[in-house]
Amino acid sequence: MALTLYVDTARWRAHHKHVQEQFPGLVPVCKGNGYGFGHERLAEEATRLGADLLAVGTTYEAARIKDFFGGDLLVLTPYRRGEEPVPLPDRVVRSVSSIDGVYGLVGARVVIEVMSSMKRHGISEQDLPQLHQAIENVRLEGFAIHLPLDRTDGSDAVEEVIGWMDRLRAARLPLHTMFVSHLKADELARLQQQFPQTRFRARIGTRLWLGDHEATEYHGAVLDVTRVSKGDRFGYRQQKAASDGYLVVVAGGTSHGVGLEAPKALHGVMPRAKGVARAGLATVNRNLSPFVWGGKQRWFAEPPHMQVSILFVPSDAPEPRVGDELVAHLRHTTTQFDRIMDR
Repeated sequence: MALTLYVDTARWRAHHKHVQEQFPGLVPVCKGNGYGFGHERLAEEATRLGADLLAVGTTYEAARIKDFFGGDLLVLTPYRRGEEPVPLPDRVVRSVSSIDGVYGLVGARVVIEVMSSMKRHGISEQDLPQLHQAIENVRLEGFAIHLPLDRTDGSDAVEEVIGWMDRLRAARLPLHTMFVSHLKADELARLQQQFPQTRFRARIGTRLWLGDHEATEYHGAVLDVTRVSKGDRFGYRQQKAASDGYLVVVAGGTSHGVGLEAPKALHGVMPRAKGVARAGLATVNRNLSPFVWGGKQRWFAEPPHMQVSILFVPSDAPEPRVGDELVAHLRHTTTQFDRIMDR
């Protein structure tokens, strides 16, 4: 009995091809937990797409993935002097976001990140005069810019990239390749048309692997079902059942990421109101689970355990049976499955 990730493989791969057609020179991204699929599986899918370069988050990820992917690997986390050395092959390309970082990678293949409106990391315009000498002792693979997802100020992503292209060109720095993130297909086409001598390569993870929500689905298997009456005590904390119903033990607990949620940016009154309502219910130990039964998301009977969750299903709902599977609305990037099944 397991928490299973089911994949409609043909549909999933058709989406990959569609994204690849929209973004020529696509660089697939495989980082974190492999967007819920695992590093090995995404390395296999990147190979199937014919990708010559796979982006990973850290040097530790590169060390693991190098045995599953035969092309080049781009480490997205910028190099810092003093970081723990990780043995990596020459086909690994390091990102750098400072002049000092460039000087610290003599002989290495590097991509230089410029500071975008994200203001996360990157070289500044004031750094450009120093780059000429710094890049003499590295193998420059290109520049990169990581753009924000939302532009609440109405600014234009393409104009931001053009601004940096103009600065780099004015500084007489090589512009053969520019790696970009979070651009739309038409925006990438506009840039390629304006700068035909530069190859623009989009680094894409979420849109590539998770862009078709109907292609994947998590299911948790029912392990046990116990009928309870109103007032019966149960669980670690011996709470009382609020009404007649069933305690349903389902595969999927904290070790899988069930009950864990990444913070979300809320826009608008209604999402904020729902967030306040959920917080209020949580203060009285009422937490909605991600598991669906009888067409409704069901409440946790108590906080999820390490490998299972206990749900409360009221008596007016269909009685679950051992071996049934409940659909689970889980976030891919925070979930670890027991098994993955293609269908």
